[in-house]
Amino acid sequence: MRWTLKPTPASEDIRHLVNELKVEPLIAQLLVQRGITTYDEAKKFFRPELSHLYDPFLMKDMDKAVERIELAIHNKENILVYGDYDVDGTTSVALMASYLLETYPNVATYIPDRYTEGYGVSLKGIDYAEDNDISLIIALDCGVKALDQIQYAKEKGIDFIVCDHHRPGTQLPNAIAVLDPKRDDCSYPYKELCGCGVGFKLVQALASKKGVEVEELVPYLDLVATAIGADIVPINGENRVLAYYGLQVINSNPRIGFKAIIDQIKKKTLTITDVVFIIAPRINAAGRIKHGQHAVNLLMEGDLDTAQTFASEIEVYNTDRRSLDQEITEEALEQIKNNKEEEGFTSVVYNENWHKGVIGIVASRLTETYYRPTLVFTKSGEKLAASARSVKGFDIYDALERCSEHIEQFGGHKYAAGLTLLETQYSDFKKKFEAVVGASIDTKLLTPEVNIDAQIGLDQINQKLMRILKQFAPFGPGNMTPIFMAEKLQDTGYGKGVGEGEKHLKLSAVQKGIGPIGAIGFNLGDKIGLIKNKNSFDAVFSLDENEWNGTVNLQLRLRDIR
Repeated sequence: MRWTLKPTPASEDIRHLVNELKVEPLIAQLLVQRGITTYDEAKKFFRPELSHLYDPFLMKDMDKAVERIELAIHNKENILVYGDYDVDGTTSVALMASYLLETYPNVATYIPDRYTEGYGVSLKGIDYAEDNDISLIIALDCGVKALDQIQYAKEKGIDFIVCDHHRPGTQLPNAIAVLDPKRDDCSYPYKELCGCGVGFKLVQALASKKGVEVEELVPYLDLVATAIGADIVPINGENRVLAYYGLQVINSNPRIGFKAIIDQIKKKTLTITDVVFIIAPRINAAGRIKHGQHAVNLLMEGDLDTAQTFASEIEVYNTDRRSLDQEITEEALEQIKNNKEEEGFTSVVYNENWHKGVIGIVASRLTETYYRPTLVFTKSGEKLAASARSVKGFDIYDALERCSEHIEQFGGHKYAAGLTLLETQYSDFKKKFEAVVGASIDTKLLTPEVNIDAQIGLDQINQKLMRILKQFAPFGPGNMTPIFMAEKLQDTGYGKGVGEGEKHLKLSAVQKGIGPIGAIGFNLGDKIGLIKNKNSFDAVFSLDENEWNGTVNLQLRLRDIR
């Protein structure tokens, strides 16, 4: 790993916060590194409030969207809530549909089939709307690039409201309203909402027209927090407020569907990390293995017994997903190993039999292993479909845009995207993609980087520091877990490899007589030689609590040692 120590901020900014907040210089430094330099900014950071949320009507087209939904309700029209099959899409559909159904019965939900319809707005979905006399479709987490499909709907007399957060193309679809903070002509102050976040702003706008305060909408924020975590959007600004309150709902009064999942995993308090690694994969598994509608049914269910039945089914899908993911990852790694002569700046692999539902996870695993922009292809009907994942600092969406003559369709973000192409285009695309990445990537980005907030001594680590660091949560892009570095550590002599194949490293560290403090390094078992015989070593770590036999101790969560 590349160790990058962040520059120490200006000493006057640190001094100012030390005096204003009465905190240690280390805490003040961490805050300034997050752009917090005043008492008011610190108060907003540590005490997020619903009053910090922006007026939803600041979003372009929000007034048109609200007006059209109110008209549909007044005219007793049938409304279809349509969303993508991933976590952001299914939570968005559950949010919007359950809100509308509280006061209006003519609402149906639709999730496209990952395998027969693919990503986004489908013609089949529009035909379904026509067959069921539906005249308004609210599309969530998709639609901003569905020009042809929305025009097709228009010709059938079906109106669209689009709630999306993906980058629009040069032209917007012919919809009644396109809610997307990334529109060039949208002056909404916060640009990083996920699809469910944009859906929540529409709900907030609809509710405010009825005189309902945002406080009454808090029960919906468990869905929004889950989408924020799963979609890996920045957890700062408005997302921080939504995630903060959403986590409180998850831990104190979750919806029945979440309760059914949480009851199965038997974990007391869930962090945003738990949401990402425990709840989100289960919601995702429905769309990957069976159908995304199963996830929506679970998230909208009001009866606990029924929800537990749904959650049990989804648990089976998740187990299937895990074994498929493991099997395909091994095959893909083998393919890369056998194609060493092709090795360059990218990893592009293809097998027509790979399960389309897990290629995104496999792409992420390959990126972790080889740390290069990665594409995993499989056969999807007559075409090839791929999931793309990038390395930190490299915009894979831009790279795909520069290969667009060899692509049928693509969409996504800076670090994750999806695409389809014809089998005859595969070879040319692969060459072009390698050439584009090779010509534009800074080669240092091909080595994973760990960003270090501060160098500290073990004497600075105590329960008071841990208590304050916990208040920095929820963590995520834009507000990552604080990472520290300490030099000239020694193991007390009990360091060892633990876990299956001894792939993790467990030790007890001291520094100039200070300590000992326990440390665990996941997947660092191969570095045991560096700490043997009381060798001196440096470490990069976050702080963690380890509970054992009812006792809670601080420990170092090692990221790397040298």
